[in-house]
Amino acid sequence: MHFDSLVTALDLIATFAFAIVGARIAASKGLDYGGIALIAAVASISGGTLRNLFMGERPPWILDSWLFASIGLAVLITIIAKETKPVGRFLLALDTFGLAVATVSSANFAISQNANFIGIVALGLVGGVTGGLLRDVLCQVEPVLLHRETIGTSCFAGAIVYAFLNKFGISEPITVISAGLIIVAVREISIVKDWHLPRI
Repeated sequence: MHFDSLVTALDLIATFAFAIVGARIAASKGLDYGGIALIAAVASISGGTLRNLFMGERPPWILDSWLFASIGLAVLITIIAKETKPVGRFLLALDTFGLAVATVSSANFAISQNANFIGIVALGLVGGVTGGLLRDVLCQVEPVLLHRETIGTSCFAGAIVYAFLNKFGISEPITVISAGLIIVAVREISIVKDWHLPRI
């Protein structure tokens, strides 16, 4: 498979992952079908939308309508399953995968737009965490980003790795895989070990 095709496929999977987690949280809060669909969409495409707007580009969902197919599938599965329990370990793993893909994809986009080192890291972070933050705010739950599982830290670490490897001319596949693995490792370890950033 061509590398660009692989990236597109991973973006669709990441969109689905964010959407199904968002849909499940919305269902657990008692939202109706419309609310579930809205939260799924916000959770899955707002990060890429904000990232592109910062760089003066059109949002990705305008350019790729297949993203809505991933969202629709996630909503459909949630409605059919009628599951309202809190998000379980499997969906957390899906969310982690989504974080890795969204962060790496956003960092890659920043590079394609000739952003500087700080811009690459910042856009990688924005692309990774925005959807989950807005999802939690709209569902009126305490944002996970602000107090648990080092979501921001894992995305930040992955974005820095991506920016550094790119700066030193490391091949794109190696850069993508390395940054993605860092994000997955940091978050998964933080979940298993119950690690958090220090608090006052």
